[in-house]
Amino acid sequence: MAGMPTTLPDSLHDELAALLGDGWQTDAAARQRHGEDDSRRHALPGAVALPRTREQVAAIVRACRAHRVPVVARGAGTGTTGAAVPTLGGVVVSFARMNRIVDVRPADRCAVVEPGTLNGELQQALAPHGLFWPPDPSSADRCTVGGNLATNAGGPRAVRYGTARDNVLGLVAVTGTGELVRCGGAYTKDSTGYDLTHLIVGSEGTLALIVEATLKLAPRPRAQAGLRAFYRDASSAAAAVSRLMNQPATPTALEFMDRRSLALLRHNGSDVPEAGAMLLVEAEGDDDTLPATLSAMATAAEGDGLLDLDVAQDGIARDRLWAARRALSPALRTIAPGKINEDVVVPVSRIPDLVAGVETLADEFALPIVAFGHAGNGNLHVNLMYRPDDAAETARANAALPRLFALVLSLGGTLSGEHGIGLSKRDYMADAFTPATLELMRAVKAAFDPDGILNPGKVLPPRRASAG
Repeated sequence: MAGMPTTLPDSLHDELAALLGDGWQTDAAARQRHGEDDSRRHALPGAVALPRTREQVAAIVRACRAHRVPVVARGAGTGTTGAAVPTLGGVVVSFARMNRIVDVRPADRCAVVEPGTLNGELQQALAPHGLFWPPDPSSADRCTVGGNLATNAGGPRAVRYGTARDNVLGLVAVTGTGELVRCGGAYTKDSTGYDLTHLIVGSEGTLALIVEATLKLAPRPRAQAGLRAFYRDASSAAAAVSRLMNQPATPTALEFMDRRSLALLRHNGSDVPEAGAMLLVEAEGDDDTLPATLSAMATAAEGDGLLDLDVAQDGIARDRLWAARRALSPALRTIAPGKINEDVVVPVSRIPDLVAGVETLADEFALPIVAFGHAGNGNLHVNLMYRPDDAAETARANAALPRLFALVLSLGGTLSGEHGIGLSKRDYMADAFTPATLELMRAVKAAFDPDGILNPGKVLPPRRASAG
């Protein structure tokens, strides 16, 4: 962003060193550690700030604003879109030291946490209360609640419980002017003013820095069961998804694997038959209701194109059904070391068109492309595999990516279901939204962050030059 300094002013360094003590780090090792995420992008910040209080966060933002220095919030760096990479330098604000579970309120079915709280540690703290927080990204043991909220993370349970946005009740956050704002609270109904809580969630640190969250909790299920169904093709599986989602009891998880996924698993020794697609369905309830729920889902899974159906009612059997799903991501690395992992979304009825389009792209660009993911939401992970040391293959992968996004948008879909936009998908936002919609988003950004210091260059694309 024009006008922002590439090195930190001495006066800013002195002010924040005095404020944070050992929480102000400028050594090369700290800067290196905080300059990347799982997107494999990297950029060095000018310094790393590790605040312990919301007041310190506000003071950091005010000081950086005075010097027009970028501020990039960071959780655990597990994001895949480059959202936490300080591409313009500045100060990375790590929330590693703001990791307290402030309060668990079973009577209100909510918990109050700081943003650096790990998802997995929160789940452990909630278990004795018979509660859990529904978002379950694959990095749950390593990722932070703040990062989950920043990207609106989801996971397999999102089909029943929704994403992070659906499971937060209120926030305390610091805007780009260094002001503390509070929105929402420990209640599930609210028709009071604009819904700033759910606007900030998913904004990837471009509107405000979350310093406290009140989370909506759910009771832990008493019993769970699962089934695995193999189909002739993706169309048959998609028709079964529609039938399953029309059941009175929504599945807890409804996962899809395409033909290439299953072939890869067989190649790596997994016990899966030859098929055009697979669905993995999870159901929950209590000991009295679960058998009937599972029976109804098994009936819904049946139909034209079904090849085989396995039912699992105990934990060991369910683990066996899920083994193939857990083995898939590691197996991808046996195809090629490079991976572009996109989390696109289409209407459930268009899943067959997406899978067919992906297979066409794989043939056209001579690349292995594997699709799997959260079928109940129409949210599939499309993995373009390539060898980074092969320049031609890398070029083909990068050329296939915009074609994938064009396909998704033509099917009435959208660019991301749970990873966010960050840097990797920023320039495709102009294809996904009209100019008027993007201008409205820029106006919201300006209201929260008038000097544009919060995570600049992310999410919103640069304005396109007018013709002539």
